[in-house]
Amino acid sequence: MLSHVFIGIGDFERACSFYDSLMGTLDLRLKFRDPQACWSGWMAADAPRPLFLIGKPYDGQPASAGNGQMIALLAADRVTVDRAHAAALAHGGTCEGPPGLRPQYHANYYGAYFRDPDGNKLCVCCHEPQAPASPATATGA
Repeated sequence: MLSHVFIGIGDFERACSFYDSLMGTLDLRLKFRDPQACWSGWMAADAPRPLFLIGKPYDGQPASAGNGQMIALLAADRVTVDRAHAAALAHGGTCEGPPGLRPQYHANYYGAYFRDPDGNKLCVCCHEPQAPASPATATGA
C-alpha cells in the first residue's frame, strides 16, 4: 500500500541515533545514509519497499510534528514492542503510552506510543496473540 514514509527531523545525528536503535529492534535494515543531504532510509530485509525515511524538510524550514499524525510500525511480537519502546526512550524519545494491550482496538492489539526527539509521534504494535510460554519457562526451569 505504501511506497515510503518521510519524517522531518532537526538534528540529523541525534535522529540517526534514535532511529538506528529503533529500527534495529524491529529488524529493519539501513538502506542508505547521506549525511551531506541529511537523510537516511530503512527497509525490511526481504523487500525494497516500503521505506521509512528521515531528513531535513525540503523547504529549508524547521521540522515540526503534525497535530494528529502518527506512524505505526509493525512488530513481530509483544516482546519486540517492549524492546522498541525501551530503545526509543533510551535514545531521547518521550513516552506517549507504555506497552500494553489496547482491547478497544481489538483483543490482541498490543502497542506502545512515543515521540522521537523532534516530537514526531510513533507507535510500535503487534496484532498477534501472546506467544505461548516455552515448556522450560512454564516449569520454571
